[in-house]
Amino acid sequence: MITILLMTVGTTMTGLIPGYSSIGVWAPILLLIARIFQGLSTGGEFVGAMTYLVERAPDHKRGRMVGFLPLGNLVGFVFAGLLVTALQAWLPAHDMLAWGWRIPLLLGAPFGVFALYLRLHIEESPAYAQVSSSADAPVERGWQQFRRTVVEQWRPMAICAALVVTSQVPDFMLTGYLPTYLKVVVHVGNTAGPVMIVATLAILMATVVFVAALSDRIGVKPIMWTGCGLLVVASVPAFLLMRFGAVFPLAFLGVLLIGLMELCFDSTTPAALPALFPTRVRNGALAISYNIALSTVGGTTPLIAQALISSTGNSLVPAFMLVFAGLVGTITLRFMPEVAGKPLPGSEPSVEREAGELAGS
Repeated sequence: MITILLMTVGTTMTGLIPGYSSIGVWAPILLLIARIFQGLSTGGEFVGAMTYLVERAPDHKRGRMVGFLPLGNLVGFVFAGLLVTALQAWLPAHDMLAWGWRIPLLLGAPFGVFALYLRLHIEESPAYAQVSSSADAPVERGWQQFRRTVVEQWRPMAICAALVVTSQVPDFMLTGYLPTYLKVVVHVGNTAGPVMIVATLAILMATVVFVAALSDRIGVKPIMWTGCGLLVVASVPAFLLMRFGAVFPLAFLGVLLIGLMELCFDSTTPAALPALFPTRVRNGALAISYNIALSTVGGTTPLIAQALISSTGNSLVPAFMLVFAGLVGTITLRFMPEVAGKPLPGSEPSVEREAGELAGS
């Protein structure tokens, strides 16, 4: 709940801050504070949402049901991308710089209030309620809680963190850096670049639930293996295609390849990562490993990519970053168990699964 408040306040505050000509040095100071609020709250509720949906879903339908979580993310990205693209196309450059850029930020206020309302009316999952209300549930504080949550879970936490790195590098490359890359390095038009990104995200939005449902049938690891293979093999060709900025279909194909890499992880990690941990420590252990890894590669991916291009003069450096992420994932998957269709650690098999097994026998 606190993270929703911080994100809402930070985003709305950014849209309301007067310019430097009005309040002087206070403008960048207030902007820094607003960005800190956003940074502290980024991804904060995503872990809880993953955990909640995973614990609610039947074992054999976990992928399909949890697949609606990344769908919600993609709907937000597409809506925001369409809004910004439309503002850039309709408003004169002067008006966009003067006040148009504030519109998407100010929309954060009503969306944040709605999200807060939903959060306050969500009950605990049955799996967590059963464990927490158990008569023999130990009361742990301090070192005991740290030992159970972190020390005893070091192996799944390491797997989780590595997979977050693998999945978030293409994610932030697509949404956080490619708009700049297409404009500054490839020199596409102000509208063409955002159109490629939004179109790619729309394709991901239309397919992510279906790929997530596929993981219930074939497992999450084959889809993740495919994503790692694309990262290693297709990253350099994708950026080579994007360099043909004057030929829209070729540049778009390069962007789409990056999107397909992201799709392989967006459709599987929300259902797979919580399933690595037992119920009693699931949310805490997942939040620590997920958010540390996310903060490591999230805001730094665009910054590192642009810094390396500027220092080396090699426009293919972002592709090498994606290759590295794919190698990290390839190594990690060798140690990750297949979790699709299996009961969550520390939980009984779901009622639907037991009924299906009895009917089958």
